[in-house]
Amino acid sequence: MILGQYFQPIFILTQLLFALFVALFAIDFVLLYHKGSQDKIKGKRQLPERFSNGDLNKVHLSLSNHFGFKINVKVIDELPVQFQKRDFLESFHLKAYEDKSFSYDVRPVTRGEYHFGALNIIINTPLSLLSKRYIFDANAMVKVYPSFIEMRKFELLAISNRLTEIGIKKIRKIGHQMEFDQIRDYITGDDYRTINWKATARKGHLMVNQYQDEKSQQVYSLIDMGRNMQMPFEGMTLLDYAINTSLVLSNISMLKHDKAGLITFSNNIHSMVPAARNGRHMQAIMEILYNQQTNFKEQSLELLYAQIRRKITHRSLLVLYTNFESLSSARRQIPFLQAIAKTHLLVVVFFKNTEVSKITEKPIHSVKDIYIKTIAEKFIYDKKLIVKELNQHGIQTVLTTPGDLTVKTLNKYLEIKSRGIL
Repeated sequence: MILGQYFQPIFILTQLLFALFVALFAIDFVLLYHKGSQDKIKGKRQLPERFSNGDLNKVHLSLSNHFGFKINVKVIDELPVQFQKRDFLESFHLKAYEDKSFSYDVRPVTRGEYHFGALNIIINTPLSLLSKRYIFDANAMVKVYPSFIEMRKFELLAISNRLTEIGIKKIRKIGHQMEFDQIRDYITGDDYRTINWKATARKGHLMVNQYQDEKSQQVYSLIDMGRNMQMPFEGMTLLDYAINTSLVLSNISMLKHDKAGLITFSNNIHSMVPAARNGRHMQAIMEILYNQQTNFKEQSLELLYAQIRRKITHRSLLVLYTNFESLSSARRQIPFLQAIAKTHLLVVVFFKNTEVSKITEKPIHSVKDIYIKTIAEKFIYDKKLIVKELNQHGIQTVLTTPGDLTVKTLNKYLEIKSRGIL
């Protein structure tokens, strides 16, 4: 229009273009905001009943376009604050009367309630002069439970005898410290030592004794919720790794016909679930673990010992999830661990420091690097000394990285069952 002050044809052209722009703007406005347009877009967020902590969980979104023309769509889902993600955006096109569904994954790393905000759907026509926002499913909430996905995975593998696929060792049974089950026909590969000669003489063909693991033994998960379990690994604390593994161990032990129990503690006893095996017991353990909150104060093994002495009267397998970062700190706790091990089979599970291990693998370029690497190797050596000292006092140990915690703990449990030392 400025140039049109000097060239009349240009002024006329710009007037026509401006009139066209106003007309297109009016058309775009009518298409998006006419009466009844509010019902032309449908959106829905489908959330699972609960999330599994530390695992990928799917969130499903579905959209429907009831306009009679193609639209451009932007989807902005307001994720819970725990994910610290504010750039979730999906863009695509929808044809007239087209439906579209897609999903995305979220990985929670803390237990608790996760509140979703609004599902924002922003659309515009092919003219793209105006946009309109639709809001759906505001203020949805999902509870994050300990890793029931991992629990189900191990459960299915245990039922189908495929635990070896994920690193669970197949342990040879030592002796016959198991309960007698039945006498059956000999099958190629059976141990000759199990042949029942009296039954063989009566039947006229080889018969063998079949044994099964002793049942109804008590397996308690003792979870230290103190300061030393606050250390993070891949976004989760050691405490949450211990909680996830205790859930898996409780489930597997119940599948093995044992009774599962739970004690959580720090400077006081947070909760206790007596060992049992019934239809609702697993759900009760999961609800207790979901609600566990801690301020990571110093743990008291003396208080734990007193609780065990009062409440657990039968010899049981006690799996203690804790952590020691130095030999001196472990030695302070050994008298209480010894006291517990006198009447129960105690397994102490603690963690390798993966960050310290990474330091020992770095190349050396200076005297400072030598000093740092030497200190790191000293910490690693201390962990091995802790294992040795605990074993010398008759205490079983599992030293593992957080990522291998579940597999190694189950290996130890199956080893104990196989050896019949409980």
